[in-house]
Amino acid sequence: MSAGLTDEVLASFASTPDERLRTILERVVVHLHELVREVEPTVAEWEAAIGFLTDVGAQCDDTRQEFILLSDVLGVSSLVETLNGSPEGTESTVLGPFHMTASPARVLGDSIDDVGGGRRALVTGRVLDPSGRAVPGAEIDVWQCTEDGSYDVQQPDLQPAGNGRGLFHADDDGRFRFRTVVPGHYPIPTDGPVGALLGATRRHPYRPAHVHLLVSAPGFETLTTHLFVKGSPYLEQDAVFAVKSDLIVDFVEVDADAEGLDRPYRHADVDVVLVRTDVG
Repeated sequence: MSAGLTDEVLASFASTPDERLRTILERVVVHLHELVREVEPTVAEWEAAIGFLTDVGAQCDDTRQEFILLSDVLGVSSLVETLNGSPEGTESTVLGPFHMTASPARVLGDSIDDVGGGRRALVTGRVLDPSGRAVPGAEIDVWQCTEDGSYDVQQPDLQPAGNGRGLFHADDDGRFRFRTVVPGHYPIPTDGPVGALLGATRRHPYRPAHVHLLVSAPGFETLTTHLFVKGSPYLEQDAVFAVKSDLIVDFVEVDADAEGLDRPYRHADVDVVLVRTDVG
């Protein structure tokens, strides 16, 4: 009876014009039905599952995306990024739930720290193609938490909108630079259904310190990546399974003055490699 039901549902998608959509729906139904047969949930358990997903949706708003958070803590976001990555370019990783507001346009060398943090830092780098040639004018969207581990959208009464965020464009040599603070490690939001799930499974909610980069340019695949701070707690136990060893960056202490930065400060320098889409 149950196998016949699965076949009946699959047959209902036979006329779907979009072949990719039909394939995805068929595989979702097959695996979901197999899961139900394996676990044999009670009606009450299935209703609880639907209630959980309903609560996840209700928690989403203009500044918070609980479904992304759920995808993150289940490792799905990281898996999708890994499957879509390329060995030619910088490794990709999760977008996270806090890229929900537009980053303010800033000029190269500007500070994204609008609240005057203590652990000052300079981030520099180049955007390159796989052959090492510069990608001039590449767009670099940056966002991070404070050194105390909070994003602007989490503290609207304490942080100005756009703190820790900046939209930059690389120069003609593909170079970019901005001033900031060394971010802190932090817990993902635990006041919603995803937090309740972590509590029920005795999992910690912490992420290691990192800076987000979303890098794009015409003719290239858009890259979502992190700069993980070397030595940060939770590099081996990231709550969203996003750490990759090649993305761990040393924020080196520098005992010299720089533009807008008195000594000492921390300096991180990285190459960001984008993969072309216009080859062939």
